[in-house]
Parts: sequence; structure tokens; C-alpha cells
Amino acid sequence: MITINDISARIAGRLLIDHASVSLPAGTKAGLVGKNGAGKSTLFRIITGDLASESGNISIPKNAKIGQVAQEAPGTEDSLISIVLAADKERAALLAEAETATDPHRIAEIQTRLADIGAHSAEARAATILSGLGFDHEAQLRPASSFSGGWRMRVALASVLFAEPDLLLLDEPTNYLDLEGTLWLEDYVRRYPHTVIIISHDRDLLNTAVNSIIHLDQQKLTLYRGGYDSFERQKAENDELQTKAKAKNDAARKHLQSFIDRFRAKATKAKQAQSRIKALERMGTVAAVIEDHVHPITFPKPEKQPASPIVSISGGVVGYEPGKPILKNLTLRIDNDDRIALLGSNGNGKSTFAKFISGRLEAQAGQLKTASSLKIGFFAQHQLDDLIPTESPVAHVRRLMPLEPEAKVRARVAQMGLATEKMETAAKDLSGGEKARLLMGLAAFHAPNLLILDEPTNHLDIDSRKALIEALNDYEGAVILISHDRHLIEATVDRLWLVNNGTVTSFDGDMEEYRGLIIAAGKKPAEKDKGDSGADTVNKAEQRKAAADRRASLAPLKKKINEVEALTKKLETLIQALDKELADPALYEKAPAKAAEKAKQRGEAAAKLSAAEEQWLELSAEYEEGMAG
Repeated sequence: MITINDISARIAGRLLIDHASVSLPAGTKAGLVGKNGAGKSTLFRIITGDLASESGNISIPKNAKIGQVAQEAPGTEDSLISIVLAADKERAALLAEAETATDPHRIAEIQTRLADIGAHSAEARAATILSGLGFDHEAQLRPASSFSGGWRMRVALASVLFAEPDLLLLDEPTNYLDLEGTLWLEDYVRRYPHTVIIISHDRDLLNTAVNSIIHLDQQKLTLYRGGYDSFERQKAENDELQTKAKAKNDAARKHLQSFIDRFRAKATKAKQAQSRIKALERMGTVAAVIEDHVHPITFPKPEKQPASPIVSISGGVVGYEPGKPILKNLTLRIDNDDRIALLGSNGNGKSTFAKFISGRLEAQAGQLKTASSLKIGFFAQHQLDDLIPTESPVAHVRRLMPLEPEAKVRARVAQMGLATEKMETAAKDLSGGEKARLLMGLAAFHAPNLLILDEPTNHLDIDSRKALIEALNDYEGAVILISHDRHLIEATVDRLWLVNNGTVTSFDGDMEEYRGLIIAAGKKPAEKDKGDSGADTVNKAEQRKAAADRRASLAPLKKKINEVEALTKKLETLIQALDKELADPALYEKAPAKAAEKAKQRGEAAAKLSAAEEQWLELSAEYEEGMAG
């Protein structure tokens, strides 16, 4: 059990957390959510003891280990596997002592403890974790210094997962993972034997890996059972009830205040007026629901869409150095209404393919044809560095429309989803999400027919990701998407292409099937990369057949899940109807018995809904385990 009791925290004079409390049972997997700047990372620092709170305390079981990803990625000459193995301090210390111990009793104690903590299978476990995060056998033996910062952060993540702390704190762990690593991490966290708290804006991760949501809002902490979708539904219901309660409270206070104002000065009514004043004080007020407005994202409509295919590739070969192709045997077409997601681990060539399509890389062989009037918009995370640090969003846009009046320039900035007060802010002072919005707007400025987005969500919160989904679904051009956000992919694309083994091919399954393949592959011990000389380490046809067989065997369980979902929706509809009736003050005046019965029905329905949600979580977990094999 971890108990956060009456915590308050202030950063640079700004109060972020105000007398907030929450308790988590042991083994809870919780997602910590809240708008950017709310204080989520600050709460982590208080839990780890890196920051002192103004008030309150945090209770954690004695001797419990707390682990989080190191801020400094390892860059030493040590191999990746040795860095991960060294993360288990106890194992490393015991092995070192075993080398020099001479006392037979102490040697026995050491060997017993090593057996208890699974020390002799540690290397296989470390290799499996590294493999799941994208490192093949050969990569695991290379020094950390030979990898880029993003890949080294994966090593830091692997290290804390291997150490298996009693309380695991993960702050935006998917920001440096690809889709494959994210899918593997979802499954790993869901199976993790201890308590986990994750800060994340990845809706699918928060639906798949956790069983509770901690919402940091208005400086308070509120715990909701279930994943993010369940939290969103519960919060909407609570907000609706609170809004109705406030309206009712305001009306009652207004009625009492009216009496007080009329009769306070009359001697004959003074006593009654004083009585009403006390009643008004006792009544108190109901706080208004504060809504966080998220600015929409808008992509301009292409003026004219060329006929399909807008891109045609025949025998394409592409790379950065002559004679060293990254991708070859490319024979593909893109139509004017295509919505395509590129799947495949980082390093397989997804970004290379995107650059090739966009004209940023020339073909080394073969042919790429594009429609004569085709306009392409291209967004990639690394382009955030291309923004001019000292210039505002308005200045960036004005450069693209120098002859237009100021009002039109600002209107275009507003379409990108930047608030009025941010329009004149220097780019260096914008948040990551605001920079991403600006860059996406600049990429789509000339109304492209094809929009290529390479990891657009890294700096976007959940609500901004929802705005991006709506913008893409409203956009009338073709889309090529690279993203580690499965929810974004499922909500916006209708075709999947797999970048693997030096080429790009169509993937016939859906994202659920792809997830099953990734998880199944991640559970196998790391194997030496066969490169271009051999077949995949796991036969895809066999995997698809195995996945189909698992789905067939789990069909009765899936049917039960669907039945529980239907019951949940039915109960939610009933509760909404009862809430509507119970919100009518006339019901209590005209039919108090009926009101009591409706209230009773509402309580029973709420209890059934809670039970149904719990059952859905259990059945879904069972189904996921079954699908994962």
C-alpha cells in the first residue's frame, strides 16, 4: 500500500498540489493523468524524496524499493546486457562477495539468496527485456556509447524494469519507444508483479496496462477504477451531476437570499431573516465544473485532388550511401484517399521511406512517379529544431503570407490550435505541444494532397491527440502516418504497411493481430539478427495462424466480454435517465415516494455498473493473456 496523505507542493511560488490525498493497494497499476504543467512529475519527485512537500506525508512500506528511469542515459563502454544486469544491486553485490567469501556458512547463505532472487536466470531475463525494447542479440553486446541518446534511454528503461522495484514510476516512457516497443511495454507493465504508476498521454497504454487512473486536477488527486476510457466516462458523469447540483444549490441560495434582502430591515421579519442567513451559511456552495478548453487542429482542404495513383513506385531502391540500400524491391502505389500507417521497429526504415515518398531522398534504382499537381506536407519530430527560436508563431506564418493583412495571418495561426496569448511568444518559450502544433500547421500550410506525419504525438497530451484525430479524419487528402500511438493509428488509418527485412509490404491483419505478434516475439529469448540473409526469426504465416487459432478458442470469452459491454451500456443509459428524473425538484415535491424509489433504483444500477466494470476488466485481462499466448 502507498498512501499519499494531505500533500501540498509549490514550484517557483506556484501552488501545484493542495492538500491532496490518495491510497493505492499493493499491486495497483495506475495511470497518473492531468493537463501539462499540473504537477504530475512534481508528485513523482515527492514520492522519491527528491522534493520536500509543504505539508502531508507519503507512506510506503518499510524497505520497499522505488525505481524510475534514470534521467542520464548510460553512455559508457560497458555492453548493454552488463549495464542492465548491474541494475540489480543486490545480485551484483552477492556475486562479487561469492568470489571472495571463504566462510562455508556465508557461502551457503549467498547461494541460497541468489537462488531466491533468480540470479542464475537473470541474464536470460535481461536479454528478454532488451529484446522486447528493440535490441537484438548482437546489439546487446555492443557498448552503450555506440547508440544514440534515444536508444540509450531504452537501456535506462530496461535497467529499471530488470531491477523490478516494489514501486515502479514511469514518466512518459513511450516518448523514446516505437510502436513495437510500446506494445511490448503495455504487456510487460500489465503483468508486472508490483505497484506501478505511469505518467502517460498514450490512451491505449492507459487502457491496456493499468487498472486505475489517478487524476491530478485543480490541485487535487482523485482515484478512478478502470482504464482511461472508464475514467473519462466516470468523470463526465460526475461533472454532469456536479453541474446539476450547482444549479440546484444556486437556485436555493438565490431564493433564501431574496427573502433575506426583502425582510432584513423589517422588525417583524428580522428573526426569520436571521434564521435564513444561518441556513444560507450552512448550505454552502457547490463548485462549478472547470472545463479545460482544448484548441482544435485544422488542416486546410486541398484545392484539387489529383487522380489515383498519386504515388507509384516500381522496383524502388533507396538509401543514404551508394551500394548500401536501406530499402529495396519497393513496388507500391498510394491513392488519393489512402490512409496508411507504417509499422516496423525503429531502424527498419520507416522514416527513410517517408523521406523517399516526400522527395527528400532520391531513388538509387527503380522508379518513383508522382501526380503532376501533387503537393506533399511533411512533419517529423526532429524538425522542431528548425523553428527559429526567437521568432513567434505569427512571424513564422507571416513569412509564408507576406502580402496578407495581420488579421489573416493571425487567423491561420489560430487554425493551428495556438491560443491568442501564445501567438507572439518566441518559439523557444513555447511548450513541446505548442511547437508541434505550429510545425504541423506549417507542414500543411499550402493545403497538401498528401500529408506525411512522422511521430506527431510525442509532445501532445491526450486531449490534443484527440484534436489531431479529428483533424485527420476531417482532412480530405491522403495520409502516411508513423506513430507509436496505437489509438491514433486505429482511429485514423485503414491500411497497414510493414517496413521490415529491407522492404515495405502490406500487412493484412489488424492492429490487435499485430500486437499479438509483437508480444509473442518479445517473449522469446533474444536471437542473433539474421539481417538480409535469412527469414524472420518468427514465421509470420505461422504466427497469423496461431493468432487465428487463439481467437477461435477464445471466442466464448470474447462473447461474454461483449455481453458485459452491452450490459454496461444499458446500465449507463438507465443511470443517465434516472439522474435526469432525480434532477427535477418537482419530483420531490409532488411524489416523494417515487423520488425515493428512483434514488434506490439509481443506487442499485450504480452498484451493478461497478460490478460489471470489474467483471469486464477481469475478462479483458484474461482475453489479453490468452491472445498473448
